[in-house]
Amino acid sequence: MKTEKNAKHSDGNDKVTSPLPLPVERAIIKLGHDISLARRRRRISQASLAERMGASLSTVRRMEKGDVRVPIHFIARALHVFGEIQSLAELLDTARDDIGLTLMDQQLPKRVRNKTPGTGAL
Repeated sequence: MKTEKNAKHSDGNDKVTSPLPLPVERAIIKLGHDISLARRRRRISQASLAERMGASLSTVRRMEKGDVRVPIHFIARALHVFGEIQSLAELLDTARDDIGLTLMDQQLPKRVRNKTPGTGAL
């Protein structure tokens, strides 16, 4: 899928959006390919997956092609059908966000002092 195709919304609006960064586009295309592979390995037809997801056949086809306009809830539904919904739930687990935790640690005070009596401390 070319990023130029994503320049306009699919609802007919002429509102121009910024093109997707190439790594984002590649990741979405890979995810679609992986969903297709997972479906075929489980011997599930596209029609059956669509029915189990509560989606249309065209949505499943677009999702497997890496169409960026497929809403994330359909991807979540596909993961649920495959028994992989936990991987989405843990995608950006804040307890394991090394960068975020490091940034928070940098903001910690160098030392903590007890408040002196009479300054409002209990």
